[in-house]
Amino acid sequence: MNLKEEERQIVVSMELEKAERTFAETTILLQNKLWSNLANRLYYVLFHSVSALLIYDGYEVGTHKGAVIRFHQYYVKTGLFSPEEGAFYSQMQSLRERADYNCFYDVSETEVTERIEPTRQFLMKIRNIINGKKIVVK
Repeated sequence: MNLKEEERQIVVSMELEKAERTFAETTILLQNKLWSNLANRLYYVLFHSVSALLIYDGYEVGTHKGAVIRFHQYYVKTGLFSPEEGAFYSQMQSLRERADYNCFYDVSETEVTERIEPTRQFLMKIRNIINGKKIVVK
């Protein structure tokens, strides 16, 4: 990504803020038992978090599948994230696609509610990594 340092930091901050706002939406969806919508928002928390990390490190985000591939290549294979965390991100992408595009598939309460806390932890890990690299995020 051909961004100047200041531009890159702004985009990283915006991606993390988007992830935080998206995670905040999950409370309303949980209260209203909107399981498919909740799966969608949890996935987007991960996508925006991973996008922030990729951009921070100077990589292109590209497509959703590209972000997953790059995440595995640059962060799972190098040991920064565990294979389980990588699998979680991939599974959430698949769940979101099934929930959004398959009219025969209904996300269950258990299937999605058990993923809320791991999503929050994933977001916080990325935020801590980026903050540890000295970017100031508002």
